[in-house]
Amino acid sequence: MVEISPSADPPVAKVIDWGKYQYQKMKEQQKNRKSSKASELKQMRFGLKIGSGDLEVKLRKVRGFLADGHKVRLQIFYRGREMAHKELGYELMEKIVNELQDEAIVEQKPQMLGRNLSATVRSK
Repeated sequence: MVEISPSADPPVAKVIDWGKYQYQKMKEQQKNRKSSKASELKQMRFGLKIGSGDLEVKLRKVRGFLADGHKVRLQIFYRGREMAHKELGYELMEKIVNELQDEAIVEQKPQMLGRNLSATVRSK
């Protein structure tokens, strides 16, 4: 016997199959977990010598991720002798962040991690 509405006068109770009730509760919890998926951390990688057209395509994809509510890690990777010119990566990162400033907030400032310069942004 399960009490349905304890605040009613008189209280309402119902005789049910406990196993079926538990099964339905479990299925409802699974459905809620599936629909309330936590925002993922997406990643977009940029080469140091990326062209303006390719940059626009990648920024459009980043805007889509932000619109879906995901955080995005922007990552600029250095190849070979490009490590001698780290300032070019910081300039490119600044350009990308300026392009996204209407849609995004920088959550983690740009920092070097090995051969990669990365920053994290989230939607406003």
